[in-house]
Amino acid sequence: MPPTLILIRHAQAEHNSTQDYSLRDPGLTELGWKQCAELRKGLMEDPLAQQAELIVVSPMRRTIQTALATVDWLAEKGVKLQADAHWQENTAKPCDVGSAVATVADEFPGIDYSAVDPVWPDKTSRAGSEYHYTKTAIIARGQAALQKLHGRPEKVIIVVSHSGFLRLSVTGCWFFNADYRVFDFAAMGGPGSLYQLEQHASTKAKGGGLGHSLTEQVPLGLDLPEEMPEIEH
Repeated sequence: MPPTLILIRHAQAEHNSTQDYSLRDPGLTELGWKQCAELRKGLMEDPLAQQAELIVVSPMRRTIQTALATVDWLAEKGVKLQADAHWQENTAKPCDVGSAVATVADEFPGIDYSAVDPVWPDKTSRAGSEYHYTKTAIIARGQAALQKLHGRPEKVIIVVSHSGFLRLSVTGCWFFNADYRVFDFAAMGGPGSLYQLEQHASTKAKGGGLGHSLTEQVPLGLDLPEEMPEIEH
């Protein structure tokens, strides 16, 4: 049976606060750290989160910081934290481009980076085409991310990712900073059918596990570009 997924958006980062998207791989703000404390408490009180057997995290600084500040209690029990480039944010703006693995591994040694795609953090070259900021690439990346988890043996998996990717590529749901939602995989329609998620009523009705997120949904891929936009320097 496919695992239940607890999908988390990172806490407030510097670019969220300043709207300065030229910041490269920004970390959390003071408010972001406070949000982590609230999220940590919510997860520790959630019976499903208590059963998590794997934590997958986007290799970006803000998601790693959020994971280490909110699910440390699971890591202390031996639950593995695994970085996966598929769960990074959508755009190729500096704020959404990660740092080299060697850099974050030195800063955050408690994460397993062994499965991070070797092209990381490239999002613009031909080699990094899987991570291009286009509708086709982002929808495909969402499917690849879900496929990797669908066959995992764990019963509950926590993923720490980003609002744009979670909303437009995976769920169609809005995520406020440091909020989470719980999903099960929908039944597969047959060979070649898409991976789809069905949200638990508990987080759908109140707008996330902490109740901070919007309840309305949007179509996957909404307003994503058909072609790579020019990058502003």
